[in-house]
Amino acid sequence: MKEPPQAQHQARILLADDDPDILEVVSVLLASEGYRVDAARDGLEALALARHPFDLAILDVMMPKASGLEVCERLRLSSNAPILFLTARSQDADKVAGLAAGGDDYLVKPFSTPELLARVKAMLRRYRQYGSAQGAQTGETIQAGPVLIDTRARRVSKGETPVALTDLEYEVLLALARNRGRVVSARELYENVWRSMYLPQSNNTVMAHIKNLRKKLEADPRDPQIVRTVWGRGYTID
Repeated sequence: MKEPPQAQHQARILLADDDPDILEVVSVLLASEGYRVDAARDGLEALALARHPFDLAILDVMMPKASGLEVCERLRLSSNAPILFLTARSQDADKVAGLAAGGDDYLVKPFSTPELLARVKAMLRRYRQYGSAQGAQTGETIQAGPVLIDTRARRVSKGETPVALTDLEYEVLLALARNRGRVVSARELYENVWRSMYLPQSNNTVMAHIKNLRKKLEADPRDPQIVRTVWGRGYTID
């Protein structure tokens, strides 16, 4: 009998979906890969399980008692662990709302098990790399207009005011700042920051994180002066 892979393992995954079939199939799949899975059938149960540290959360957008969006917002108060949303194909608004709530990416139902596993492994790998980067002592400081990026501490400030960013928001900002004056396409951002294959829907993921960045950095997010869009090409910081 094949032994499950060792702890890539031993990563703890919080899984929440009110569809018992999806909950069972995904739980078995992840456990067979060596992950520890805490499964919840509604949002309140997910929040209760989240009192214990987790490495990745997989949340259905529409759940009883507390939606995936509400759960995500609560989780983001204390955790930067990656969050993957499961969403119905027709609910484009849910995809955008999930990313705006603090989610990292989304997967459209119905999805294939290889696609889910690939996404989980990529997100966990990126999360661990971010953790290692947080301990790196590069000492590099990048100035982008009024925004100062301290790469040693992984901190961002605007003027004298600290700006709280998620790991992905920070990495998107850093990628643009390190390419200051050059237009960076959504594909390049996604492949370098998310470290996953770029798909047509990946553009929405990038756009949502850019929108979140602007809300935190721009005086008027509707008229961005720091993170600018070059239509048809991508994004740039002058």
